[in-house]
Amino acid sequence: MDDECYGHGIEAAELVLPCADLEPTLAFFTGRLGFRIASIFPAEAPRVAVIAGHGLRLRLDPGATGEPGSLRLLCRDPAAVAGGLSQLVAPNGTRVELVASDPSLELPPVRPSFVLTRLADGAWSSGRAGMLYRDLVPDRQGGRFVASQIRIPEGGPVPDYVHFHRVRFQMIYCVRGWVRVVYQDQGPPFVLQPGDAVLQPPRIRHRVLECSPGLEVIEVSCPAEHETLADLALELPTPEVRPERDFGGQRFVRHEAARATFEPWRLPGFEVRDLGITAATASLATAHVVRRMKATGASQQDPPSEAHHGELLFSFVLAGSARLHCAGAGAARLAAGDAFVIPPGHEHALRECTPDLELMQLTVDPLRA
Repeated sequence: MDDECYGHGIEAAELVLPCADLEPTLAFFTGRLGFRIASIFPAEAPRVAVIAGHGLRLRLDPGATGEPGSLRLLCRDPAAVAGGLSQLVAPNGTRVELVASDPSLELPPVRPSFVLTRLADGAWSSGRAGMLYRDLVPDRQGGRFVASQIRIPEGGPVPDYVHFHRVRFQMIYCVRGWVRVVYQDQGPPFVLQPGDAVLQPPRIRHRVLECSPGLEVIEVSCPAEHETLADLALELPTPEVRPERDFGGQRFVRHEAARATFEPWRLPGFEVRDLGITAATASLATAHVVRRMKATGASQQDPPSEAHHGELLFSFVLAGSARLHCAGAGAARLAAGDAFVIPPGHEHALRECTPDLELMQLTVDPLRA
């Protein structure tokens, strides 16, 4: 459809607004809001004017029908434009809303809760760029966090575009399949394989290019509701490679499982592969993959109970099974594809762990003890 329209030579678009009295309305838009006259007629007694500005063309026309409409203007300093007002009304009745062009990020207060989602019970919904989403934290911890299992059933090119997110934190972990991606100032496109992860710092431009059939990744973001904005002017990859670039106080991280090693974990019988995001987020978040060690006397024992004191402890079962015990929530059997959130201060433990148990675990604000 878009190709057909462009092929017919569409060069611009105008928003038509009813305007019975042109002179005061024209003065309002040009004098107060900075629009400029693009055309006006008839010359001897103007009735219709087309004005342009801020990426818009408006046709002020007395013959137009319908409501006077509303405009939303994005401003560096909305208060300076309207003398402290957040809304103006033009003489023709058009409502003009003035908002910040780059608003500060609002974080809802976290409401901790125990969450258990099972792969067998989860519903998939359609999301951006043909992706399917499964909500792993339905209550969103009060709107503070969202965790999704994202699937692309068909392989090949992904209908994505250069974009970025207004977030506090965002991490992607590849569960199965592969996906080719490209990031601003991070060199040429590369492929994420199972076990790989990326930390997407705030506002870094990126694009998903292509993937294998059945790609699945886990994405965890804060806050739960955040804007995805297209950057239509930027082409990726960018000519500069700046791996140490700061994006909102964080650095980009690409973790490659094939180059990583496992180390003994704090719990006996387990080992851990650190995903390398702690320093890059200034200790805001820590992520790792935890698995049972090869059969030894220690690895046959169930780990002791423990508690955390951060905003979020999220775990996704990659393989194997175990029985999760959490104070106040009872016990539940876990299988691959299940996910859970443990509230801060709640003693919890994994029991009856199978030898192939493996989890991806993320803690946000782990130092707030």
